[in-house]
Amino acid sequence: MLTFVLVMFLWIFSVCLHEFAHAWVAYDGGDTSVKAKGYLSMNPLKFLDPVNSVILPVLILMLGGIGLPGAAVYIDHSKLKSAGRESAVSLAGPAANLFLLVVLSALLNLTPIGASEFGPPLAFLALLQASAVVLNLLPIPGFDGYGALSPHLSAETRARWDHLGRYAIWVLLLLMFTVPQFRDTFWGAVRLLAESAGISSQQAWRGYEDFRFW
Repeated sequence: MLTFVLVMFLWIFSVCLHEFAHAWVAYDGGDTSVKAKGYLSMNPLKFLDPVNSVILPVLILMLGGIGLPGAAVYIDHSKLKSAGRESAVSLAGPAANLFLLVVLSALLNLTPIGASEFGPPLAFLALLQASAVVLNLLPIPGFDGYGALSPHLSAETRARWDHLGRYAIWVLLLLMFTVPQFRDTFWGAVRLLAESAGISSQQAWRGYEDFRFW
């Protein structure tokens, strides 16, 4: 139960940091409206939507341990200075997750925390950060990977793909839970990233088992 509470609390923090990173880069890029919307803060209430930010991510986390993005900031792309800035705004979120992955790796490998009772839950949290990086960088409408590419696509191509964003997460989850090849490829990439950052898969798995206390 302790692992569940710790991981959920820190996961919500990481979601806020992910969204704050989007907002900060957007603000720096010309969209000052994000400040008025309250996005330049770490207050979860500024980002949360009951279904998409709490219920669905927690459910998926409990079912499969995927670091599903669960919040959103609404950027006025017309105010951004260039297509490069638009891409930077999209990539800022996954960059925040990657930063947290490195910080957690340092805590686990360079401090006594790694050998303590907090080691497994933090290793699992690090694995979630790795999954968030891989997931968000997928070049699929609705995810940051597509957001980084879309400013460089023609208007016709964007119009064709943008409307699919509302269905992307459901298609992705369907593939994740019904197509073993897709699931194995995804988690293979996640493990590779996590292990490259110094995260022990065995320790992360122990954290996952403790997280699923039920």
